[in-house]
Amino acid sequence: MTSQADSRSGAATDVMGSPVTTTYQVSGMTCGHCEGAVSEEISAIDGVTSVKAVASTGQVTVISSAALDDGAVRAAVDEAGYELAGRL
Repeated sequence: MTSQADSRSGAATDVMGSPVTTTYQVSGMTCGHCEGAVSEEISAIDGVTSVKAVASTGQVTVISSAALDDGAVRAAVDEAGYELAGRL
C-alpha cells in the first residue's frame, strides 16, 4: 500500500485506487459448472479480486484493482469454452 502526506494536516493518506467493478455478458453458460469454469479463468487475470458468474442471465461481474483489458477477459472466457458478448 502506498501513502502520501496530506499537505493540509501532514497525515498520511491512502492513495490506492478504488476497486473497479465491470459486468460482462457471456454466451453459452447453462449451469453451475459453466459458472465455475468462467470464474476460474477470469480469476487468473492479474488484478482480479472477485468474480461472480450467473448462468441464468449470462452475466459475469468482475471486481479488480484496476480496469481490465477486454482482450484478456475475452481470452479467459474463450479458454473456458464460452464467448464474451461484451460489457454491460
